[in-house]
Amino acid sequence: MSDRHEVLAFSQAIARQAGALMLAELKRAGGPQQHYKQAGQELVTEADIKVDRLICEAIARHYPEHQILAEESAPDLDALSSVNTPLWIIDPIDGTVNYAHDHAHSAVSIAWLNGGRVQSAVVYNPFSDEMFTASYGDGAFLNDKKISVGSKTEMRRALFATGFPYIKEDMARLVRRLEVMLNHCADLRRIGSAALDICWVAMGRLDVYYENLSIWDFAAAQLIAQEAGACYGHIMPVPDGVSPVFHNKNILVANPALFDQARALLRSVE
Repeated sequence: MSDRHEVLAFSQAIARQAGALMLAELKRAGGPQQHYKQAGQELVTEADIKVDRLICEAIARHYPEHQILAEESAPDLDALSSVNTPLWIIDPIDGTVNYAHDHAHSAVSIAWLNGGRVQSAVVYNPFSDEMFTASYGDGAFLNDKKISVGSKTEMRRALFATGFPYIKEDMARLVRRLEVMLNHCADLRRIGSAALDICWVAMGRLDVYYENLSIWDFAAAQLIAQEAGACYGHIMPVPDGVSPVFHNKNILVANPALFDQARALLRSVE
């Protein structure tokens, strides 16, 4: 069985290589090519695909017996909650829209799970050279310095973040949630990378974050947040038979003093 500390060191090294590739692709003449998936809704760049390939090929060489779930590699999400064997969950570029517009806020996300639990996590922003890391039970770190959640206790002082889906069919409810949060919090940040948003809660740059996501968006960041002392959970109850580790709807992350307050506010508009 692979050791989570060994896996973490490997993940950091490959994340740096992936980040270097992200930056190099932006410097090419014309930048990376772009196309759309999800019925023409979701942006994908050639850099996403190249970074995905780099990470997956490296994992396959070093850990050939492990499974890999990566956003740009035809992911199979069936029965994910029942997977107990070693599993990697990869987002080659979280914040692709930011990346394609040359906004310096996107990240490589690499999570390693065993026994149905995230054991090792890396989220790396190559633009700022910020490497968020965690291994289960060992705390969370930013560039090897331990981090912890913020200390806000009142929602009216809280800075919160959220995001919006490519498919707009549930937008009315999401706007109602946004309104109630704006009426009770200090301010909103719409930053565009779920993995980094959650890591920012972990280090106190944000106090609350909520959104519906895909598994590769939050797989690594959830461990980083928890190891930093954040409460990680869901606004609404998790369906029976679904692991909270993998449930992607109504995700909520906050410091312990604000989690229940934020959940109550968000539930009030369901």
